[in-house]
Amino acid sequence: MKIVVAMDSFKGTLNAADACDLISGSISCILSDATVIQKPMADGGEGTARAMIQAGAGQWIARTVMGPLPEMKVQAGFGWFTDRTAIVEMAAASGLELLTADQLDPMRATTFGTGELIAAANQYGAEKVLLAVGGSATVDGGVGAATALGWRFLDHTRQPVMLGGGSLEKIAYIESLGKGEVPPVEILCDVNNPLCGDRGAAKVYGPQKGATPEMVERLEKGLSHLSDVVAAQLGTDIRNVPGAGAAGGLAAGALAFMHGTIVSGIKAVMERSNLEAELKRADWVVTGEGSFDRQSLHGKVVSGVLELAKRSGTRVAVLAGQVKISPEECRNLGIDVALASKPEDLPLDDALRDSRKLLEAAAQRLALQYLAR
Repeated sequence: MKIVVAMDSFKGTLNAADACDLISGSISCILSDATVIQKPMADGGEGTARAMIQAGAGQWIARTVMGPLPEMKVQAGFGWFTDRTAIVEMAAASGLELLTADQLDPMRATTFGTGELIAAANQYGAEKVLLAVGGSATVDGGVGAATALGWRFLDHTRQPVMLGGGSLEKIAYIESLGKGEVPPVEILCDVNNPLCGDRGAAKVYGPQKGATPEMVERLEKGLSHLSDVVAAQLGTDIRNVPGAGAAGGLAAGALAFMHGTIVSGIKAVMERSNLEAELKRADWVVTGEGSFDRQSLHGKVVSGVLELAKRSGTRVAVLAGQVKISPEECRNLGIDVALASKPEDLPLDDALRDSRKLLEAAAQRLALQYLAR
């Protein structure tokens, strides 16, 4: 029997690689004769680079770059593959988790460090850059990243504007000094929010990055102004493109200043990991995340794995912290079994504290009661 374990992360407790390792070990303890293959998954958000590197035999190239705030330096890097593709994860340089709650400042937070990573990948010889845009601390429309790549954003006196979302309203001129050329950039994205408006980067995601209602209005005006200047001076429409609002508008900036294209994050990860070929030779695939709910069915890891499994005729087991989809709907989706590691009567805080032990027990139960049949 061959079993592929293709897990997403359990946010706040286990990354995708650790989840795959724990579940694989638990299954192997019960089914000692089974071949168990690990394929950590991600959808373009945090953990994408690590998942791609482990699943696709890449390596990590370390770099020190600017952090989410201009005065910060962070140890980050990019993933590198033998076909000269680089994976840059913006959360590594400009991510929310790099800041404490009292450091959150979307008016000053910048994607400059992410741009430095893209520049480093370019200098390393990348022929394509995959840009994972989840988990940002920023709402700067990608202006910081573009600045690191050689673009200049000037005010009415032709002086450079300060980094951060609070300066977007001051941009009057955009110039490229010919240093901004980068390889083709594919933006790995799992949301379809536009840059501006009620579903845009500022109004939907600004508050979780520390923006007050007054800040949200200023950031919204700044992003709207940026889109107007980009349209007028570069001839590119970034205002209403689905997905352009991802990562505080970094996706929009990549479209405008890096000739980027938006692609499905989970599809890119599955392709890089050669998951479909593994599923064609497998009896079962085990996938899941912290909470299996309706969001999981749209552009997330479980939905992507499920699509490939249907094509491959592979049986599907979902293993999650919580399962919020009914058994009948799971069957209609082509899921053979869905198990929750968290007992219904266990408080969430206790479940998070004991997440490894609970997931290990659930994986063993899955192997005994379902995979062994």
